[in-house]
Amino acid sequence: MQKLFFGSLLLAGISVQSQAQENQINSTMLPDMVVTATRTEVAKNQLSAAATVYTRADIERLQVKTLPELLRGSVGVDITQQGGYGQLSSVFMRGTNSDHVLVLVDGIKYGSVTAGTSPFEFVPIDQVERVEIIRGPQSSLYGSEAIGGVIQIFTRKGVHEQKPSVTLDTGGGSFDTYRVAGTVSGKLQNNWYNLGVSSIGSEGFNARRPIPGPFGFSQPDRDGYENTALNARVGHRFDNNAEIEAFFMRTEGKTEFDANFGGNQTEFVNQVVGLSGSMDIVDNWRSTLRLGQSRDDGSNFFSPGNIFDSRFNSTRWNASWLNDVILSDNHKLTTGADYRLDEVDSSVDYNEKSRYDAGVFTEIHSQLWQDHFVNASIRWDNNQAFGNYVTGNIGWRYNWDHGISLLANFGNAFKAPSFNDLYYPDYGNANLKPEESTSFETGVAGNHNWGQWQVRAYHTNIDNLITPVPDANFNFSAQNIGKAQIDGIETEIGTQLLGWNGKLGMNLLNPQNRETNLRLPRRADKTLSFDVSRSFGTVDLGANVLAQGNRFDNAQNTTEVAGFVTVDLRTAYHLNKNWMLSAKLANLLDKNYQTVNTYNTAGRNFFISIHYNN
Repeated sequence: MQKLFFGSLLLAGISVQSQAQENQINSTMLPDMVVTATRTEVAKNQLSAAATVYTRADIERLQVKTLPELLRGSVGVDITQQGGYGQLSSVFMRGTNSDHVLVLVDGIKYGSVTAGTSPFEFVPIDQVERVEIIRGPQSSLYGSEAIGGVIQIFTRKGVHEQKPSVTLDTGGGSFDTYRVAGTVSGKLQNNWYNLGVSSIGSEGFNARRPIPGPFGFSQPDRDGYENTALNARVGHRFDNNAEIEAFFMRTEGKTEFDANFGGNQTEFVNQVVGLSGSMDIVDNWRSTLRLGQSRDDGSNFFSPGNIFDSRFNSTRWNASWLNDVILSDNHKLTTGADYRLDEVDSSVDYNEKSRYDAGVFTEIHSQLWQDHFVNASIRWDNNQAFGNYVTGNIGWRYNWDHGISLLANFGNAFKAPSFNDLYYPDYGNANLKPEESTSFETGVAGNHNWGQWQVRAYHTNIDNLITPVPDANFNFSAQNIGKAQIDGIETEIGTQLLGWNGKLGMNLLNPQNRETNLRLPRRADKTLSFDVSRSFGTVDLGANVLAQGNRFDNAQNTTEVAGFVTVDLRTAYHLNKNWMLSAKLANLLDKNYQTVNTYNTAGRNFFISIHYNN
């Protein structure tokens, strides 16, 4: 594995790579702007925070069919999946827990109130226009959950042109998988619109291997998946530059899985709906109000027979008020307030079924002495469950004339206990405190004619980690006793040579339990991702290599999951300016590997599709 890492780094240094293309979601945003890092548009080369951006062009070029597939191999991000399409996917950012990642959909908090995580596996990738990944603590802007970072998903917005734009996409492949999708978008005077529908389904493969022994498990069946989605957006710009926009995304379907207890089929509904309006109060002050609701509903059944087992429905009501004030050419102030009401409707009788969180924040982005950039933010949150919490963050970037940048960040963050931690019968503990962290990061980056590169190192301490603790009768309850220390290095390099473009990224991670000095479970200690692509006239070619070191599936580090290497190939043929054929061969080497102990992953598989775009 080490020879593979160093050999690939040497190869990257003498051959390929280009940073993920920075195409934007529409013409109103410049190619190098990032929104999520400051909650307002800021040039990426003025930010100290680590940011990765995937555009619609990247999604189509990489030929990914799910959001976990897109995130897989991203710098600083580790994905585990318990089977194939639609199976439970967990995202670990910079070695923190899977519930330490804040997920937003068009600015609306998204995810389960009960579990505290987000269903990445259900997000319809055909309805996604852009994904921004901000690594490092961001609670000073967003409040709870952003210990490891923030992932914001922007849904399809379409084109702002008078002539309607139509896209169609259909295809099929291994495991009886199919996908169909279509969008129509355009502009009528000062109005714009977008409507998209998509459906993906698969008969799947057996999600889990048999487990021998008296407490064993065996369910040798194919675990299928169905997901149908709708995305709609409409907006209007007034003559005074004020704007109003309404957006809606809904996905529903079912997924089959293998479990030791409980049901083995879930019927789900995930929905985000919102309304936003913005206007200029004065020339240098723009105010935006956003109202929204997100739902995460799931009902579990036993199959065959479709016998009801349980229901967990989450609703999050969101309200945000943002104010961008340009103090001068070199100083921009952002202030705002957030309110969220979380509600639970479940077949389990929780001790409490709702709670609120209110927060206010301010952030300043300044340019000093032409080549120094500073971001500083502070936030106060009041949570109904545990009271008040204050977070802060400061970042610095120096862009040297010779294409070298120096970077540093420091901040703290927190994660509010989930409803399961606080209120689940016979487990929850209403006296829990929030999990809290402090992080420091430093790095150096380069931007040259031949390409771009960066190296970042970070150190994170987390206290009050919520851990299940048994009593004398082995009845478990949630307690604030866990402590963790995470040290890591991230590297990226990109260049172009002889028409080939590529990207190489590497993570080296040491996530430790400070009480036992053992590695935190389900985190790979080494990850190397390498992507290369080129166009030959009407033909596009690409390949992706992902290598990961081992991981442990339990806190005691007694169950090891081996490392692996996968290779994917892809190609596309442009029949004309409107039609394109594409094909992808995944896991070329037919590697039999796992990311979660006993759970299968897909062997060698293919997918072929045809696309239309006018």
